[in-house]
Amino acid sequence: MSADGNWKITINTPMGAQTVNANIKTSGDTFTGTTEGQMGKQEVSGKVDGNTLTWSANITQPMPMTLEFTATVDGDKMNGNVKLGMFGNAPLTGERV
Repeated sequence: MSADGNWKITINTPMGAQTVNANIKTSGDTFTGTTEGQMGKQEVSGKVDGNTLTWSANITQPMPMTLEFTATVDGDKMNGNVKLGMFGNAPLTGERV
């Protein structure tokens, strides 16, 4: 499994769908990259376990919180979950572009 490449990720939050463009580069059991969406551009890094990626992101809008991502890659698709701090969880889907 390789998650390398550009992805369009949609997170279905309580405030509506949020779309993020991500660039991912794996290296063994870690990955690095960037995400860019409504809340700006951010460097990301995380862990790779088989076909599962995990990472976190600190946001300031609409309020400061840490988002915790878990996504499973299957070919050119990605499915997972985002923990939205005290606001519960939101499903995510992604597609390699």
